Amino acid sequence: MGRLVRGGMTRFSGVRRTLESDRYRRAEEGLNRWGPPIVALSFLTIGLQTLMNLAAGTTRMPLIRYLPALAIGGAAWATIYSTVGFIGFEALAFAYSRAPVLTVALVIAFLGLLGAMVFVRRRPKDPSDSDAEAPGDSPRIAE
Repeated sequence: MGRLVRGGMTRFSGVRRTLESDRYRRAEEGLNRWGPPIVALSFLTIGLQTLMNLAAGTTRMPLIRYLPALAIGGAAWATIYSTVGFIGFEALAFAYSRAPVLTVALVIAFLGLLGAMVFVRRRPKDPSDSDAEAPGDSPRIAE
C-alpha cells in the first residue's frame, strides 16, 4: 500500500518537489538503511507495525532489506501471539467455566478502566492552565 501511496503522491507538483529534494533523499536513504530493524521490532508493539510497514513502502525500502525484516518481525509476533495470546484466552475460558458472573464483571470493569484511561488522556487540557505557553510566547535566543 505504501508504494501505491507514494506513486499517487507524486502526481501533485508540490509533493513531487519535496520527494525529489536532496534533504528528502537523504532522509529516505537513512530510513532505508536503518528501517529494517525498526520494521522487525515494530511487530512487538500494538499499532506501530502498520505505520512502520506503510513507511517502508512509502520510502520504497528495497525488498531485499524489507522482506527479511518482515519475516523476522512476523515470526516474533506469531510466537508471542501463539503462546501468550492463547494462554490468556485459555485462562479467561477457565475462569469463565468456574465463575461466569465474576469473570464477566471483571472483564467489564477492566474495559471500563481502559476506556476511562483513554478518555482522560484525550481530554483537552484546560486553557487557563498557567503552565501552558501562549502561541508566539516562545523564548528567543540571542542572535
